Amino acid sequence: MTKLDQPDRLRFSLFTSFCPGGPPGALWNHPQAVGFDYLKLDDWVTLSQKLEQAKFDAIFWADHIGVYDTYQKSWATSVREAVQFPIADPLLLTAALAGSTRELGFTFSANIIQDHPYTFARKLTTLDHLTGGRIGWNIVTAFQRSAWRNMGHDDVGEHKLRYERAEEFVTVLYKLLEGSWEDDAVIRDLERRVYADPKKVHDINHEGKYYRVPGIHQNEPSPQRVPVLFQAGTSEDGRQFATRNAEAIFFWPQNVQGARAVVDNMTARLNSSGRSPGDMHYFVHTNFVVGSTEAEARRKDEEALEYLSSETNLAFMSGTMGADLAEIELDSPVGDFDTNAVQGVAKALAEAAPDKSWTFREVVVALTRNRIVGGPESIADQLTEWRDAGVTGVNVGSITGAWDINDFADYVAPVLQERGLMQKEYAAGTLREKMFAGTASASGPRLNERHPAASFRQHR
Repeated sequence: MTKLDQPDRLRFSLFTSFCPGGPPGALWNHPQAVGFDYLKLDDWVTLSQKLEQAKFDAIFWADHIGVYDTYQKSWATSVREAVQFPIADPLLLTAALAGSTRELGFTFSANIIQDHPYTFARKLTTLDHLTGGRIGWNIVTAFQRSAWRNMGHDDVGEHKLRYERAEEFVTVLYKLLEGSWEDDAVIRDLERRVYADPKKVHDINHEGKYYRVPGIHQNEPSPQRVPVLFQAGTSEDGRQFATRNAEAIFFWPQNVQGARAVVDNMTARLNSSGRSPGDMHYFVHTNFVVGSTEAEARRKDEEALEYLSSETNLAFMSGTMGADLAEIELDSPVGDFDTNAVQGVAKALAEAAPDKSWTFREVVVALTRNRIVGGPESIADQLTEWRDAGVTGVNVGSITGAWDINDFADYVAPVLQERGLMQKEYAAGTLREKMFAGTASASGPRLNERHPAASFRQHR
């Protein structure tokens, strides 16, 4: 494996959703979760400030605009058991939290069918201004049939065409955010009554297969211009898209072997694409059950099992895999299962078990058993293994509620910081500057020149 040009520390984000229990597997009915009200801004403020005190890099909001309705061909289970539903808008929550934090980043998922790139560009620029350049965008292509139908489409777009649409979507954004306004367009000359020089603001004149945007960007340039770009998905199409566009990928390896396979593959792709391996961060997701001792952690883990729901897992995985698991023999092997939904799920299973021996039941169980259980030292040991496999970031999840992050912050973070696995202080600048500080890929607040967005900049 080619060694990545990255400092040895890991980046840490809280992985959650703007909904009752967070992502599937999180227990909204667990006693630890009951005290957190996802609709209460004060609770989010307290949580964000706790993360900043612990020197987390960001909050990462998983999001979608549909409902998991594949299981039993109904949304009833998702509504009844709060399977990442109901779910509110994390972009609005980001704006609300901007003033209560100073260093913490905010990364949100937003898919390419929920907004037009012209209006989405305005939202990104606005949030980047309000946060002082602390936002990231997780680019999502939308796999839920309900989302596509409610946005006026007949059905889910074919997987490859979803990424084709995404490529044009981001191209429009690059033109608006990087190419429409020159760096010195804003003058603010009170005496001459000139706010911006019209000669330095440009129409983008985009006309493509999916979008037609002739005009100029509505907003003056923000600190990062383009937010830090995440991409969630490790299918072949997803990896090609990430190689061209992403600064970080977010994935769900089942083990260290699976993570190493993704990093090696992406490193080779970046090397052959004109970008540098150091241009990419690798964020894995795992849940944590933390105890001050190993015995306490095991006790908490066993207690959490009492609150798990197999129906929740089946509803989520049915939607994710694009197959109604109510109609599948769960002990049959996944094998060469093909899906038009989240193909990276199947690919991750193959990389974790190349003999393709996983069963559908094991896939469902893996959703909630995907967690590290232990005391601070053993958790640090396991995260060291991930780091040594090329992982550079961790999306920290919890199955016992948002407040459970206090255990990670109070017990685990100090040990990680002592070992050099977690930052003790924030680097200066924007989220991009913080994430790439000390690396050869550091480019200041904006995307580096190797990124395709740079080609749209006005050099006049």
